[in-house]
Amino acid sequence: MNAMKMDTATIDAKLAAFRARCSASGLRITPQRQEVYREMVRACDHPSAEMLHKRIVRRMPAVTLDTVYRTLGTLEAMGFVERVGAAGNSARYEANLTPHHHFVCKHCGDILDVFPGHFEPSGFARDLPKGCQLHSARVDMRGLCPKCARP
Repeated sequence: MNAMKMDTATIDAKLAAFRARCSASGLRITPQRQEVYREMVRACDHPSAEMLHKRIVRRMPAVTLDTVYRTLGTLEAMGFVERVGAAGNSARYEANLTPHHHFVCKHCGDILDVFPGHFEPSGFARDLPKGCQLHSARVDMRGLCPKCARP
């Protein structure tokens, strides 16, 4: 099951939290950073930097791909986005930080969110090498999405 698009109030609340955290950490709140984060919050398709750049440049023509890459790195370091395992070579990202898994289509590369009824990360902890400390766990499943699985 893929996540639904967020409503305006939720997006505004996430942007306000983003601005507050940037201010608290001394990071400048630039229009480019805000736009990259806004687009990440709105995205349900786990976009790559290239995908984000194509969307953002329509509204902000001066934004470079390098700016998008650097901003994603900053957002990831601050814990606002996470990298997602993908079928291709491009890193993909998401701003949905609620516990869930991913289904990656081996044919088209789409990444679908999967929200299990019950998931206990501690179940993985017992299988880890001795001394490892588990902070989170996410399962990436691979197969064919509904549109690619059609005969």
